[in-house]
Amino acid sequence: MRKSVPILFTVMAASFLMIATSFSTPDVFKVGDFSSAEPGAALPGEWKPLFFRDINRHTDYSLVKEDGSVVVKAVAENSASGLFREISIDPRDYPLIQWTWKVSDVIEKSDVRSKQGDDYPARVYVTFADESSGFFGRLKNKAVEMIYGRTPPSAAVNYIWARTEPVGTIVPNAYTDRAMMFVVESGDEKLGQWIREERNVLKDFERAFNGPPPKITGVAIMTDTDNTGESATAYYGDIVFKKAAGKE
Repeated sequence: MRKSVPILFTVMAASFLMIATSFSTPDVFKVGDFSSAEPGAALPGEWKPLFFRDINRHTDYSLVKEDGSVVVKAVAENSASGLFREISIDPRDYPLIQWTWKVSDVIEKSDVRSKQGDDYPARVYVTFADESSGFFGRLKNKAVEMIYGRTPPSAAVNYIWARTEPVGTIVPNAYTDRAMMFVVESGDEKLGQWIREERNVLKDFERAFNGPPPKITGVAIMTDTDNTGESATAYYGDIVFKKAAGKE
């Protein structure tokens, strides 16, 4: 009987390990698995169009084969719209976001600090859950909804390709301080090149909003030129969230 006790504990430990492993989360959370699609096919069903009030000209998004991989091509002609995927993940579990993009044009009148210049050839942004409450919180929601035509998130982190602003610039969006703009690429030096980006969303949120983030509710891509009336073409590769190194 005594000899069976260590064996019993060994079996129990192995069982608990198997259960824990079965409930562990993967190291990578795929948000935009565009490369697994077929060129010319319909956009992945989980990605929905993102339209804005009083903007009738929409950016064209399609799956194309570019440089040997299937990606999303965005073409804006005095237009604005995005593609949005709803998700629900904790940025503490998946603090890193990675993506690739390529831009063909910069927008000459783009200005991150003005409404008239709030256009970018490419942007990736992450939205966070709305945890506001009370009368003034609801009033602010309504004000933002009047501009964007949809109930706003509590906050958003925008990663943009700017015209002249230095990489590393962080400023509020010209329309709402709920969206913070992070300049990750700027100018025309890298036009026509695939660029791989990685950002720590958890740290970026804390820097932008001076506090811990709520859950991530979505990811969007957008190429827009409605304010400047210009044209732009961009390509978006796969988008994933990842755990930080050493995090189980």
